[in-house]
Amino acid sequence: MPDDLYQRYQAAHRAHQMHAAACTSCTDRARCRDGARLWESFTRLQDAYLQRKRPR
Repeated sequence: MPDDLYQRYQAAHRAHQMHAAACTSCTDRARCRDGARLWESFTRLQDAYLQRKRPR
């Protein structure tokens, strides 16, 4: 069974990419409110996934 946290992190990345491709306000350095929310969700999930993968 696929890792749920990994799946959510990848889905958040896809959502951010789709938004960034369509949004004329978002850049690599600045994001609109929706873009910032999607980026924050992606980075939070990615950090959680990577933290869990680190050996203790």
